[in-house]
Amino acid sequence: MTCHLRLLSTGGLPTALRYNPPVSFHAPSDAALDAARLARLAQRDAAALSELYDAHSRLLFGVICRILGDRTEAEEVLQDAFVQAWTRVATYNPALGSPIGWLVSIARNRAIDRLRANAVRTRTLDALDEPLPGPTPEGTAATSQRQREVRRALEGLPADQRELIEQAYFLGLTQSELAERHHLPLGTVKTRMRAGLQALRRQLDARLLQV
Repeated sequence: MTCHLRLLSTGGLPTALRYNPPVSFHAPSDAALDAARLARLAQRDAAALSELYDAHSRLLFGVICRILGDRTEAEEVLQDAFVQAWTRVATYNPALGSPIGWLVSIARNRAIDRLRANAVRTRTLDALDEPLPGPTPEGTAATSQRQREVRRALEGLPADQRELIEQAYFLGLTQSELAERHHLPLGTVKTRMRAGLQALRRQLDARLLQV
């Protein structure tokens, strides 16, 4: 039996790796061994990632599944958690906790991000399902004008800001998901989105004053 972990082609890691069947949930895996695996991971040793997966995938899957309540989504988030462990191993600080604690924190945060993204999508769909009042010519014209103004304002933003804002509001992606998707630090995503939204507000306010 083999299992496949979907991985991004980042830092020389192949796009797919084969893993041995996960070890028993109760199999021992001491902190020193895991710390050595993380050290190897930092050197881009893909076998170390395989060993971490074998040792801890069942535990992390259980954590994620309890948060999401859906096995299929939990499997996807588990893969994402190991991708993040690979790409951000340099952020592990042994003074702040054990390797398994670090992995559990990654898994938990990824699951919470997915839960929040699902909630945003659900609210958006619910809003679309709500019946709207019958349109009037004046209301239709005003709505069309606002849409044109917003579209022009978005087009006036730098591409890196516009793309993040569009994916956050139209796809329901969280800032953490955007950071992973674009391979950016979370702080960079927040800064670009804040700057883009402020620029949007200035442009829209200026256009309203010209009306």
